[in-house]
Amino acid sequence: MSGSTVALEQEPAPIVACTISRDVQMFDLLIEDMEAEMGETWGDLSLEDALAFFSQPESSDLEFVAIAMDEEDEANLSQIAEVIRQATARNIKALVIAEEVSPMVPSVPTGPAVSDVNREGVLVAIHGLAGGTGATTLAVNLAWELATIHKTDAPRVCLIDLDLQFGSVSTYLDLPRREVIYELLSDTASMDDESFMSGLLTFNDRLHVFTAPADMLPLDLVSPDDIMAVIGKARANFDFVIVDMPRTIVQWTESVLTAAHVYFSTIELDMRSAQNALRMIRALKAEELPHDKIRYVLNRAPKFTDLNGKSRVKRLAESLDITIDLQLPDGLKPVVQAGDHGVPLAEAATKNPLRKEIHKLAQQLHAIGAQDAEPKKKKKGK
Repeated sequence: MSGSTVALEQEPAPIVACTISRDVQMFDLLIEDMEAEMGETWGDLSLEDALAFFSQPESSDLEFVAIAMDEEDEANLSQIAEVIRQATARNIKALVIAEEVSPMVPSVPTGPAVSDVNREGVLVAIHGLAGGTGATTLAVNLAWELATIHKTDAPRVCLIDLDLQFGSVSTYLDLPRREVIYELLSDTASMDDESFMSGLLTFNDRLHVFTAPADMLPLDLVSPDDIMAVIGKARANFDFVIVDMPRTIVQWTESVLTAAHVYFSTIELDMRSAQNALRMIRALKAEELPHDKIRYVLNRAPKFTDLNGKSRVKRLAESLDITIDLQLPDGLKPVVQAGDHGVPLAEAATKNPLRKEIHKLAQQLHAIGAQDAEPKKKKKGK
């Protein structure tokens, strides 16, 4: 062997920290501090690239990110807040360096706070037995009515979209679908209260929303244990949990049906709803599941003066051997317009007849939930 030495290539040290900014060259002191403290183990990302990088395997080595912003970034607060939320959801510390911004900006919201008590929230599930029967409309507007039922002492409400393929709760509230939802659902074993809460979005500072995933996912991606883990975290931190179920019956439908305090199924006055309801009842009976727990909601119910329509409703209930517990009037075009604009009916059409009925339902549920709320609340960890 010759006397010459062979240089061994060393693997580069993993990146354990990153600066995130519009342009890091605008923050000279930050660059100097990072080089002094981190050496070669730090990198730099733009706001847009940061969200994509979080979903890459390389991000698993990150210990913290330093988010630098100045007055020109005040228009990007929602994007910066999203970066902070996603970092927090991955247990990555987020440090915000704010230079020459208004006093209100450094307090970028990172998501709703974890409740200091186990609220054991009321679980309300809503399941459309046919397309277009108003299940998501009911879920979104019921959640909003509950969240705003009192100006100063409203209950904490969480709305969960469990339609993993075509969920539209985010559309009805003009909220983005987030990559972190898939990550939470695919690893519920490591999900704690903080990571669950950081995955939520807030609508108008009152309603907290667990959206459907950003991409279409197979319904068997999650198990009953996964779904109940998500619902369990929601119930522990909120007074009411409203779940928008997929129309398809999946392996965890039974779990939600069994756990729900109220399970609404929306139908319309047509043959497809009648046939689907009959299939549902037969399936539940065959598995000896609590089919009598379902509360049927008739969407676009006939008006009081429509005697022929009232007669059809009676025949439908008798033929299926069910009780139609709630009849919702047709809200007509304002309902579609509110959904397209991403706002609840209470904000878009306060006097709409459908909104009034959902408001009444919210009052009833709130009264029932308030009766035994205080005795159930316990400090977490006790």
